[in-house]
Amino acid sequence: MSFDPTIATVAAIGAVLLLKAVLTRRAPATVITEKIKAGATVVDVRSESEFRGGGYRGAINVPLQALSSQLGRIPRDRPVVVYCASGARSAMAARILKKAGYADVSNGGGLSQLP
Repeated sequence: MSFDPTIATVAAIGAVLLLKAVLTRRAPATVITEKIKAGATVVDVRSESEFRGGGYRGAINVPLQALSSQLGRIPRDRPVVVYCASGARSAMAARILKKAGYADVSNGGGLSQLP
């Protein structure tokens, strides 16, 4: 059997797309809506300039690159919903918060996906 670069390329692209889908998995919209209604802290992990351009009503801005050093701004005693522009940075933020001991963290995806 010989190596077929086309098959290898297609397989690699498929693997990358699958990995991206798994790593950026967004919580269902109904879950996000319920958590926000129940008083979740909504955290915008976009940059300060992105946040100044408009954010979710009542959200706090903790840019992803500063998240680990600003955990004290995010209450641990209630659910947390994180969002960004597309869902990629918020997925990373959710992993950071869970690793830091936050029990109830949801990736809300991008700002346009929030209720």
